[in-house]
Parts: sequence; structure tokens; C-alpha cells
Amino acid sequence: MATLSDHKDFAIIDRNLIETKAQQATENERSREIHIFHAAHKDNLHRMLNAFQPKSYVVPHRHLEDPKDEAIIILKGSIGCICFNEDGSIIPESVCYLSQGTDMVGLDVRAGVWHTFFALEKDTVIFEVKSGPYTRATDKDFASWAPKENSDEALPYLAKLEDTVREKFNLEKRPWEF
Repeated sequence: MATLSDHKDFAIIDRNLIETKAQQATENERSREIHIFHAAHKDNLHRMLNAFQPKSYVVPHRHLEDPKDEAIIILKGSIGCICFNEDGSIIPESVCYLSQGTDMVGLDVRAGVWHTFFALEKDTVIFEVKSGPYTRATDKDFASWAPKENSDEALPYLAKLEDTVREKFNLEKRPWEF
């Protein structure tokens, strides 16, 4: 699900928009919601708010074809981010915790790097920027070594990733039920 900004010359990102997108993410079956600022999929620069709730699984992916860098800034809540080697092993120094309450508030991922991010608290919202144009068939290369979204293995895998972040940053563990 996504909404499109209807602005002509500029758009202000205010708390109301952030709260609205967070609420919509709770109502979305994937627990995610996007608000698009760019005018069209063919635009060269894509900007969006991406709101998501805990336990929403973003399959590890990379932007390899039509290489695209991706940057995110945390606006509300907190997220864990992890990058991976080609074999699916975690790159230890890439494990990060982004939150307004920490020194880490953003992440820039180069094109072709396997990565994922996930909400560590309710109503998390990020500002995301990546190159366009968007073509569904080539936008993301999903990792063959990671579970598919909505599979039986997805939530246990996400729990393992989230626990990795929580352990590294001494955050309280979430109770998981599978």
C-alpha cells in the first residue's frame, strides 16, 4: 500500500503525516505503509516515508540491476539494520541500531549490498531515498538464502536478526511467539 503526495512545488513532512502513516501501517496486512513524494516511477530520485511495525519482515535484498544506492533517516521509533555477505552471513560491523535517541540516525547503503531493516518499536517511520526509475521486475534482487515473506521460516529468521541487534546494543529482548 502506498499513498502519493499531491504537492505541486514542495511538501512539508510534519508530525501529522508521520503519525498518519504509522497508523496506516498498523492497518496494513504487511504492517508497512509508504508515502511517496516523487511524481512518477520514472523519476530519477525517489523519496518516501516508509512506516512499519515490529515483526514486519523485509526480505534481505540488494539493488543490483540498474544499480541503486539507498539512504534512510529515522524520523520516529527505531530500527535495526543489517548488511550481509554474498553467502548470507552477517557483516558484523554493519549491525546498527538507528534511533532519534542515539548517535546513529541514518544509513547509506551502496548499490549491490545485501541488506535489511526492521522496526524495533511500534510506529517506526523512516525517510527513504534511492535512485529511480522504479521497475518492479528489477527494483530488488531478493536473497535466495533468506526466507520469503509470509513463509513459515520468515518470523524465526527475523527474530534471529532482531536478537542480533538487541544483543549488540544491550536492548531488552522481545518475546517471540511462532
